[in-house]
Amino acid sequence: MKRVLTGNNSACWGIRLSRVKMIAAYPIPTQVHIMKELSIMCKDSSLDARFLQLESEHSALAAVIASQTTGIRSFIACSLNSLSHMHDLLYRAAGAKLPIVMLTVNKALESGGHIGSDQADALIQRDTGWIQMYVENNQEVLDSVIQAYRIAEKVHLPVMICYDALFSGHICEPVDIPDQDEADAFLPSYEPEFFLDPKNPKSFYSQLLPDNYMDMLYQLQTAHDKALDIIDETGKSFKKILGRSCGVVENIECKDAQIVLVVHGAMTCPARHILKHMRKKGQKIGVLKIRIFRPFPVTAVQTALQGCKKVIVIDKNYSLGKGGIFADELKSAMSAVPDAPLVYSYIAGLKEKNIALEDIREMINETISRDTPPSRSVWKGLKQ
Repeated sequence: MKRVLTGNNSACWGIRLSRVKMIAAYPIPTQVHIMKELSIMCKDSSLDARFLQLESEHSALAAVIASQTTGIRSFIACSLNSLSHMHDLLYRAAGAKLPIVMLTVNKALESGGHIGSDQADALIQRDTGWIQMYVENNQEVLDSVIQAYRIAEKVHLPVMICYDALFSGHICEPVDIPDQDEADAFLPSYEPEFFLDPKNPKSFYSQLLPDNYMDMLYQLQTAHDKALDIIDETGKSFKKILGRSCGVVENIECKDAQIVLVVHGAMTCPARHILKHMRKKGQKIGVLKIRIFRPFPVTAVQTALQGCKKVIVIDKNYSLGKGGIFADELKSAMSAVPDAPLVYSYIAGLKEKNIALEDIREMINETISRDTPPSRSVWKGLKQ
């Protein structure tokens, strides 16, 4: 079934098809449409779930942690400051290895926030232990929700699905909605190995002794190491049933490319357009879309960039005092690779508009003309 949906409505269909049983809601601008639509689905019984309205973002995540502990497939959505208010409980959810799925509708976080989006709200949480996905379009929003539950329940880690508030959340696109039977074939009902049950008492969330703390962190790291293979396997299984695949990265004509654009999220769309245009002119340009940021797909990135001379990393985010966050991760991933490509870091799209085609062309032309990259990230689209 095909419909024209916003990214937020696509997410709701993903939740419905995943047969989520508990939703904790504290409405925040940019994700309020998700909660509104889910409340309607619960009211008309098209979604058989408990819709719980809470008094704060912190309470909402606490409720989801509690419900997931009892073995119930649970969901939460957030955006900008609401994610910051959950910060300490993000560590709790990951440390407890709970397969929670959270939608983060990315929007500018700082006091000068605006209707456009950057990814700072999610990326400042990158070390809390959650798997982080950055999705390109509304179809991928829906598909990623269903896949995220299967991934989370296999690897025992929470998953955060991130997408642009303006360019996915509120923009309408054609979306292919799977049949419920197809979704059920891919994502069976949740059968947890351990859960809170009065008939079978177990201890949960007891005080961790100092001697065990490092071992617990190592277990979480091991789970992240396994997650990349599980994400790729999940994408292949999804393709067999529904004909669409989503892996940790998407390699778009990188094999013979001399320059590769490394992108993520909604900026992938203009990058694809530039790729087609420049390939027609005979320029060997490739695009590498990074879908999974945590755990960072080091091996997949190294393989995709093998043989290219220069890499342009476009970040719709920033680490003040450092530069683009994806660029920094990529430099680290390539640091041990012999004859690694030069990395040119750009920051763009921190406005009410998506990254402009002319800005990408300018980045490519600058990269071609420069023998070495600038020492700092270059900001594109500034007024001055």
